[in-house]
Formats: sequence, C-alpha cells, structure tokens
Amino acid sequence: MKHRIVVLGAGYAGTYVAGTLARRLSPADTEITVVNAEPDFVQRLRLHQLAAGQEIEAPQLADLFVGTGIRLRLARVTAVDPERQVIAVADAYGGGELSYDTLLYALGSRVADHGVPGVADHGVPGVADHGVPGVAEHAFNVTGRPSALCLRERLDSLSRRNEGGRVLVVGDGLTGIETATEIAESRPGLSVTLVARGELGAPLSAGARRHLRQACDRLGITVLEHTSVEAVEATRVLCADGTALASDATVWTAGFAVNPIAAAGGLEVTENGQIVVDRTMRSVSHPNVYAAGDSAYAIGDNGRPLPMSCASAGYTGRQATDAIVGRLTGREIANTKLEYPGNHISLGRRDGILQMVDDEGQAKPRYVGGRKAARIKAGILKMSLWATSHPTFGLPKRKHRLAAAPDASAEKAVA
Repeated sequence: MKHRIVVLGAGYAGTYVAGTLARRLSPADTEITVVNAEPDFVQRLRLHQLAAGQEIEAPQLADLFVGTGIRLRLARVTAVDPERQVIAVADAYGGGELSYDTLLYALGSRVADHGVPGVADHGVPGVADHGVPGVAEHAFNVTGRPSALCLRERLDSLSRRNEGGRVLVVGDGLTGIETATEIAESRPGLSVTLVARGELGAPLSAGARRHLRQACDRLGITVLEHTSVEAVEATRVLCADGTALASDATVWTAGFAVNPIAAAGGLEVTENGQIVVDRTMRSVSHPNVYAAGDSAYAIGDNGRPLPMSCASAGYTGRQATDAIVGRLTGREIANTKLEYPGNHISLGRRDGILQMVDDEGQAKPRYVGGRKAARIKAGILKMSLWATSHPTFGLPKRKHRLAAAPDASAEKAVA
C-alpha cells in the first residue's frame, strides 16, 4: 500500500507543503490528499484590500495542483482522531472519513469570538479578547474570504448613502491598522474610527509610531486609545468606561483563535489550542502528526514562540516538509531557520511601515516608512503568492523513494 499523506488546510503553509512533498516524494510510494473547505487559494494577507473594494487574485486550488498528482478534497474538517488515524469531513455529499499514515495539520486561525481563547493580534501568544457579547452577531471580520466579501457589501451600501457611514475598527494590531487605513483610503466618504486598547502602535519604535499617527491623521482616521470594548450591538459599540460609540459597520480585529478540533481530538495543545510541536514541527504527543502555520506552537531560534504570520507559515512549512521527507526516506533532517524578522504593515496602497525586531522580539530603533515600505510590502505579497502557487519550482526533479521502514531513521536529525 502507498503511504497516505493528508494535508488539512490549503493556506500559505498547507499549499506549499503539499506541493513540495509531491515534488520530492515518489508517487509510486505516496498518495497526497489536501482537504480544504474552499476551492480557491485565499490571500489572507490581502483580505483587508478585498473588503475595501479592491480585486484580489484567488487562484483555483485545482489549477495550482495540476500535474502534481495531489488529490483535492473540498470539504470541511469536523474532527481528527489521531488514535485511529482518521479525519472526519463534511461536504455537499454528506462527508465521511479519510485515513492517513502521516498528517500535516495546517487549518490556520480565525477571528477570536464565541469565547474561544486566542492570541492577541500583536504577534504575541496569549489570550486574546474573546467572548465579547455581540461580536458573532453584529461584527464583521477579515479573516476569511466570505467574511471579507460580506464586509465589502456592507461598505458598498454605506458608500451609496449621501450622508456616508461610520466604520468602527476594534483592535490596534497589524490587522486592525491595515484594515482601518485601507478602508479610509479606498472609501474617503466614510468616517473611520480605530479603537485601541492601549497606545496606538505600542510594539513599534518611536519613529514608526509617529509615522503611523501621521498616516492616520492624513487619512482622517479617528483613533481612540486606552479603550476597551465590552459589547457590540447592531448600531453601536459599548465601552468599559460607559461610552457608546455609534457604528454602521463594526470590524472586529482584536485577536485570533485556532480551530478547537486538534484539542478535541486529543493532541497536546497549548491553552489557546495550538498544537505543541518539536523543532521539526512534529506533534510531541502523536509522532505521525505535524503542524505548520498558525496551528503550530513552535519555538523560534530565539527561544520565543513564533507569532502567527505568513513568515512563520513559510518557516514552519519548510521545516515540516524536510522532516516528513527525511523520516519517510531515511535521510537526515536539516533544521531550517525559525525566526521572525519584523512587521510589514501597509497603510493603504501608497504608504507603509517596515519595522524590524531584535532577537528578543523588540522593535529596533530604525524603520522604513512611506512609499518605499509600501513597495517592499507589495513585493513580499507577490512573492508569497508566487511561492505558494509554484511550490515545486526549483526543487530537484528526482523523486525520493520511501525507506523500507519509513520511521526507522526518525531521529537522524541534524542538530
């Protein structure tokens, strides 16, 4: 029988890993299946642009996998049973189960609501704002293509009004900043307010914070600092100090949450539900399960947990790929770098901030701002899409055969 590899999720990490494995492993020995709920690849880093009214490329996954031998299963993952090594899925035909020999878990993250523990949108693991009444019922978000399109439709309706509309963005992390500035630039007829729990841009250097404030002033964004939201209603937001803020569209960007499926299946996870992995992205509780991207709790080379980000998805995806190939073929497993160099923040289409960080995750004094930063950020996004859309480019054409006992040399890892 062929070794069955199942990849859950086709975001930046899952798509890249699946394509790379298909190029490096012989189809005579392996069978790769990707499970994803949507038929297209979602550029999550650009969903705030989609919500603001711009057209964002969404390649079909079936097209990306042409010629790779990868099987695409369009379905929603409902459960993981690592003891039986099966995945339960639901689709238009009712769903069923998929068996695996090796599992790559890359289901990513979503907006933190419904009382689900998450991580604050500053790249720092912890427990995010969650369980705020009314978020699920009344707030919009930009963590998925359908939700971004829903917000876009609402903004379209507000823009058609002669009197404009009031947009309230809750959360001053990277997602909140990018969403507020994008909407303000693309739809100048709307009034945009950014609600920050602490100081605006607190993780940035002093110069970058000044640049951010100047951008908000230029775009006409009202910034409310040191403000906590306690409830979201249809036409207003209630703050902890008793203030009520009128809103025609509330966008919730206060944190991320991971899918609880891993925890429910018995995998060892952190408090916020991320899968605890070793240096090779292998689950510490179930050795035939790997995790990459936002789903993985991985310790970087600086000894700190990697933040949820596209960069982390790339590093953890490459490490997981090398580990899977190495263990299945009996080759040594090289350690890829696991680092977080900094934050790349877009402030509309013509402005941005590149803030590099040190080994402790603290902002370095110098930063890059303005059009140069915007061009660099645009280049990073194009490169991320291209690398994900061409995961087999530049890899050796010779496909490796599996070892007689695939996991016999499991610990021949390079220190």
